[in-house]
Amino acid sequence: HMRHTQKKDQALDDGMRALLTKLRPYCLEDIMSAISLYRPGPMQSISRFLKNRADPASIRYADERLADILGSTGGCIIYQEQVMMIFRVLAGYSYGRADVVRRMMSKKKVDEMEREKAFFLAGAAENGVRPETAESVFAEMSDFAKYAFNKSHAAAYAVLSFRTAYLKCHYIKEYLCALLTSVTDSPGKIAEYVSEARSGGISVLPPDVNESRADFHVSGNAVRFGLLAIKNIGKNTVDEIVSGREYDGAYKSVADFISRIDPSVLNKRQLEALIKSGALDSLGEKRSALLASL
Repeated sequence: HMRHTQKKDQALDDGMRALLTKLRPYCLEDIMSAISLYRPGPMQSISRFLKNRADPASIRYADERLADILGSTGGCIIYQEQVMMIFRVLAGYSYGRADVVRRMMSKKKVDEMEREKAFFLAGAAENGVRPETAESVFAEMSDFAKYAFNKSHAAAYAVLSFRTAYLKCHYIKEYLCALLTSVTDSPGKIAEYVSEARSGGISVLPPDVNESRADFHVSGNAVRFGLLAIKNIGKNTVDEIVSGREYDGAYKSVADFISRIDPSVLNKRQLEALIKSGALDSLGEKRSALLASL
């Protein structure tokens, strides 16, 4: 199941990367468009979106009043808010009535959208929209409603995506530390991100009772493993280890370490975890010897 999920995630990553490469985003709205387009349904509009974005003069609108609504998205319907505006501009809906339509879309109530068709066509006729134009526009909106995305959500995701990409590009070690710390309780994710760091040329140093903090942190040109990420090691134990060396200096040996740590926060299982993780390696004893005398 995990392999299947990883393959699926990789396929999504590759597809989004291909879209961004073709899109060449240069503003936040482009990132918003990519996020909203790369979904079931709207994906069908990707080629048209890219073509129209490259040549805006080639865009043809079913009704010229749609230009102000769809101009920024290459003539394609991408957001729920655009559908709300089409209902308002072409069919004369109030803001309140248009918001009812938005709720239908967000809950994917396609049958209710279909019942709304008569009201839309009647309002469009009063506004001078040709019947065949109103029919085609509604059909496109109705199909889109199955997958409609909210522009305000896309904006929030786009800001987060941009900040993340910026940090990963310019502060890669700090970014990886934060990323690893965020998955402290998930050994599988830690292994995945450690592998990604190493494939990017960044070393991840093992945990060490004299060097590690509670969380992952930058150490020179590398990332140092956080003590809290060691299985069976809790916050009280970590706090005791870190505060002990801050107040009384580095641990000089395994015996020195054990004698200085309050036994109420360091039991046999936790000491075994420290040994097996390599957190005591720098104190000069072999793990096999320590485990044998545990």
